[in-house]
Amino acid sequence: MLVDSHCHLDFPDLQARLPAVLEAARATGVGRLVTISTHVARYETYRALAEAHGSIFFTVGTHPHNAAEEPDVPADRLVELSAHPRCIAIGEAGLDYHYDTSPRDVQRKVFRTHIEAARATGLPLVIHARNADEDMIKILSDEMRRGRFGAVLHCFSSGAKLAEVGVELGLYVSFSGILTFKNSEEIRRIAAAVPRERLLVETDAPYLAPVPFRGKTNEPAYVAHTAQVLADIVGVSADEIARITTDNFYRLFSKAALADTISEQAQ
Repeated sequence: MLVDSHCHLDFPDLQARLPAVLEAARATGVGRLVTISTHVARYETYRALAEAHGSIFFTVGTHPHNAAEEPDVPADRLVELSAHPRCIAIGEAGLDYHYDTSPRDVQRKVFRTHIEAARATGLPLVIHARNADEDMIKILSDEMRRGRFGAVLHCFSSGAKLAEVGVELGLYVSFSGILTFKNSEEIRRIAAAVPRERLLVETDAPYLAPVPFRGKTNEPAYVAHTAQVLADIVGVSADEIARITTDNFYRLFSKAALADTISEQAQ
C-alpha cells in the first residue's frame, strides 16, 4: 500500500470529482490519503471528508499564505480541534518567502503557535517551507530546544542544509512530483541522502503533477509515479519503497494507526 501523505481534496479540481479521484487512487494501490488544512475556518469541510471516507485522514492548521487571515488562532484552539479521531496532525504551517502572501512576521508568529500545538498534542506538525531556509532552520532549532515535537518537511524543495538539520532534529522529509522533474537533480541528490526511515511521499494535489502528467491536475493516484522515482534513487523496488514510506507514515502519524485499528475492530 502507498500513502499520499499530503493532498488537498477540498480544492475544487478534486472535490468536484471526488469519487473518481478516490477510485483511481485505490486502483493504483494508494490506500490512505491525508487531506491537509490550509484554513482553520474550513475545519468542518476537512472533518466531513474524513468522516465520509475511511481512507481519508485530515489535519488542522493555517497555511503560511493565509496566516494574515488567521493570525490569532490560539494553540489551545488547535489542540481542541485536533481531538477528532481522524485528525492526525497539526498544519500545514510554516514559512513561504517566495510569494510573501502574508507578512513574514505574521507567518513566523503563526508557525510558532502551530509548533506549540504540536508539542501540546503530541501530533506531528506538517511544515511548509519555501525560500525561507535560514529562518526555518533558526525557528526549528530554537523551538526544539524548548521541547521536542514531531514534524515533516512536506513537498521538499529547499536546500540540502535544511534537510540535514531537519533530519538531525528528528524530522521526516516528504517528496512530491517535483522529484520527477527534469531540472530537479539537486532534489534527487537530497532525497538520496535522507535516511530511509525518514522518507515520505505525497502529491500536494492538485498541484505539482509528476512526470508524465506534468502540467495536468495532480491527484493522489499519481503518487505512485513519485514513489517509483524515489525507489530508483534509493535503489530498491517499488514494492519496497511502498513498504518503507507506509511504515514511516504510520510511525510519524501514529494516530492514523490507532484510527485504523479502531475501524478494523468496529468491522
